[in-house]
Amino acid sequence: MTTPDNSPTTIAHPPTPGNALWVYAHPRRGSFNDHLFRAGTEALSPRYRVTTSDLYAQGFDPALSERDLGGLAARPGNIAQLAGEAYAEGRLPADVRAEQDKLAAAELLVLQFPLWWYGPPAILKGWFDRVLTEGFAYGDLDPDLNVPRRYGDGALTGRRALVLVTAGEDAGSIGPRGISGDIDSLLFPITHGTLWYVGIEVLGLHVVHDADGLDAAGVDREVKRLRERLDGLATEPAQPFRRLRDGDYRVGRALRDDLLPGRADLGIHLAGDD
Repeated sequence: MTTPDNSPTTIAHPPTPGNALWVYAHPRRGSFNDHLFRAGTEALSPRYRVTTSDLYAQGFDPALSERDLGGLAARPGNIAQLAGEAYAEGRLPADVRAEQDKLAAAELLVLQFPLWWYGPPAILKGWFDRVLTEGFAYGDLDPDLNVPRRYGDGALTGRRALVLVTAGEDAGSIGPRGISGDIDSLLFPITHGTLWYVGIEVLGLHVVHDADGLDAAGVDREVKRLRERLDGLATEPAQPFRRLRDGDYRVGRALRDDLLPGRADLGIHLAGDD
């Protein structure tokens, strides 16, 4: 593996130390997820100024549409690029600007959602689609390396994220050899393809298995486990995803042939096993 260049990069949106944003995507009050949400934000409060985005309660519209183009809807072109222009011109809708402001201020991001059809609820996917616009979250080119400032670099570096997911399945069925697929692989599009893409370091998943069948004692156990996890976040290492800028990827952004030859699993994008 190429020795990483750990020199600091320009952060377009420096986070405010001590700020956290908890993005919550579950529709039901009084649910197990709601219980975790309230307990988790309370547990973080002694160490962070916690802001929340309760997407269902806010009525957040997840559909990226022409309204996100800020008056550029009549112009032909790529919708993501046009949304980036709208961001640069200060024309994004108010609900998107509010979410961007919260994220820009946060040094810790918590994403909480139930696993539905092996992915997040559509409202959270739409939050990614509308909030992580070009210009705000990505888009710059590294002038020295001539590579995009993505995958470990970019506008949202300086942040860490915890993904909290509740699943109805047991640890075996969504484990490394599970029939439903390994949970780390199922959520790779979020941890690596979304968060790491825009420069946010990602902690190991916090998964609650068999969430649908928990009794009162089980709920208490999971609340306690979450509180303990949150207590130790400050010293917890992030997943060692490879950075694009470090030279491990050849032209075309495929991992170099000399690194972990013969392997094609998603684990190749974690450094340290070369």
